[in-house]
Amino acid sequence: MSCFQGLFFCPEACSLLLHNFCIYHINPPGHEFGAAAISDDEPVLSVDDLADQIAEVLNHFGLGAVMCMGVTAGAYILTLFAMKYRHRVLGLILVSPLCKAPSWTEWLYNKVMSNLLYYYGMCGVVKELLLKRYFSKEVRGNAQVPESDIVQACRRLLDERQSSNVWHFLEAINGRPDISEGLRKLQCRSLIFVGESSPFHSEAVHMTSKIDRRYSALVEVQACGSMVTEEQPHAMLIPMEYFLMGYGLYRPTLSVSPRSPLSPCCISPELLSPESMGLKLKPIKTRISAGII
Repeated sequence: MSCFQGLFFCPEACSLLLHNFCIYHINPPGHEFGAAAISDDEPVLSVDDLADQIAEVLNHFGLGAVMCMGVTAGAYILTLFAMKYRHRVLGLILVSPLCKAPSWTEWLYNKVMSNLLYYYGMCGVVKELLLKRYFSKEVRGNAQVPESDIVQACRRLLDERQSSNVWHFLEAINGRPDISEGLRKLQCRSLIFVGESSPFHSEAVHMTSKIDRRYSALVEVQACGSMVTEEQPHAMLIPMEYFLMGYGLYRPTLSVSPRSPLSPCCISPELLSPESMGLKLKPIKTRISAGII
């Protein structure tokens, strides 16, 4: 959920999404709030296993075709899901997505983090490596400029994660295969956002080049890292509106916004809590004992 708080706390984007969709949020196994540690004896799930678990979640709630939104590794899993279950995906909204197998640099970077997580837990070095991957230097701060609120909030959330659960997910993502050649088989529209400072910028550009240009669009956001949803959620608003207009979906017309060609809806802050947005779902069991929300 920490990948989407900035977007959903932006009233205009929130009104656009909540007016048109019932939101189902899916965490990787063991990443939900209050999750127990996954045992070291549990096998590491593959990315295919994680994609198949999305189908199990949809079946559990009786959902048919859905619109999918994911960030970085989550975007990869959702893209893989769309390739395996084409009839179940109406469209993809992807933020700084992955599509290739890890480069040697990324593989080594992930292995360093995995070893630190395994032996030392969510230590300061791991948090710094993750924050550098998530955010641009403008919001990470330096000796003269303090960290932004969103980086500080993410740092606190990392402290709450079970290090063994993060290790399992990181190992799964580090073993991902290249899915570039299968992207042309996607039968849904795709809207891709990427920050210009994201370490995955080139990968997002590569992914766009592999998808049929008639059904995809790339939005590059200046002075932004991988987490466009957190750093610059307003930059996503107009592209998302026009993307959803292709499906006949519109924002409710109650007042005028200078940032938008359509009209936003004002929502009381109390309605933006995870519980009010339907994000606190009952855990269900899939192939392993950890729940998915």
